Amino acid sequence: MAHKTEAGGTERKGSLSSILYCKSDLKEGSLQWVKEPLNGQVLMVLSMDNNCSATSFDMELCAEKLKSLGVQVPAEQWRRLIQDAVLKPEVRRYMFYNSRAFQIAIAVVFYVSLWTNIYSTVQLCSFGRYWEASVLVTLAAVAVTVVVILVIDRRQRKINMNTDVRLAAVNEIFIKHSLILGITDALDGPHNILQLWFVRFSPERCLQSLSAHIADLQRTRESGLRHSLDQLCVVMEAAVQPDPGTEEEASREESPLLSSGGNLNKEPVTCNELLCLVPEGPPEVMAQQLLVIFSGCYVRLLVTGRLPRAVAGGHLEHSSVPCLCQFIKTTALNTRRSWFMGR
Repeated sequence: MAHKTEAGGTERKGSLSSILYCKSDLKEGSLQWVKEPLNGQVLMVLSMDNNCSATSFDMELCAEKLKSLGVQVPAEQWRRLIQDAVLKPEVRRYMFYNSRAFQIAIAVVFYVSLWTNIYSTVQLCSFGRYWEASVLVTLAAVAVTVVVILVIDRRQRKINMNTDVRLAAVNEIFIKHSLILGITDALDGPHNILQLWFVRFSPERCLQSLSAHIADLQRTRESGLRHSLDQLCVVMEAAVQPDPGTEEEASREESPLLSSGGNLNKEPVTCNELLCLVPEGPPEVMAQQLLVIFSGCYVRLLVTGRLPRAVAGGHLEHSSVPCLCQFIKTTALNTRRSWFMGR
């Protein structure tokens, strides 16, 4: 990996963590320094090798750059939130199995398996010995594999509860400083590289526009709005708190007649609860919550070029992609269809 710094503009190779500063657009290699970054401009990228569990993002270098950008946030606070969001072992395993490299491997295995099964079936028929049968089998396997790849790609354009929404807590802090974060993966030879993107975003105009849109929906299509927001939820595991009197009576009934001299450690009883991420409230509060929740998904689609083309009235200067509030309006708040959920 390589480092590019403001002072010398030199590159250093051989590190598993790298950083890019002030990327003026989304075209690779076009780096320039500007005094006033625009909305939607990439300011910093942290990279790490996901194949090695001992690696992590270069938080020290990140803290220095944030200070130079004027972001005065206690380092311990956002470091812990990033650690909890994307650096836990179970999250990194999920991101590896959901990465582009793993999807390519699955597509290859699926194609070979499908071709073998179709070819074996065709061989049982009378026309299976002709070479045209092999061509038809290949075309059929390729067509089905392409359809599967397109379905996976479409699913990647939706919000991911296991990665995008996990960044909501850290985005809630950084959005106050006109920054939002998103995470992507990339291939670097045999390595699966995780990239944490810091994007310039001033929420004021998007917050006003989204608040007005929510207020209008509450007046005209309240049931459709509630139906769309009810799909934006997560499953939480909560401990069951039994009634003290019932628990004492049950413990007496279950106690052995002869003491064995050992303590029986009972595991706490848990249940799954459905938590709505955007509860009913004032339009401004709901709009703020939506901006925070969808920031991670928006950044991921922005830097990978998967956002749809913008319509008139966006808040991104000199850009053909929609701003964050437009993205939310056409996905989460589209009362006619709701395609944004991707677990």
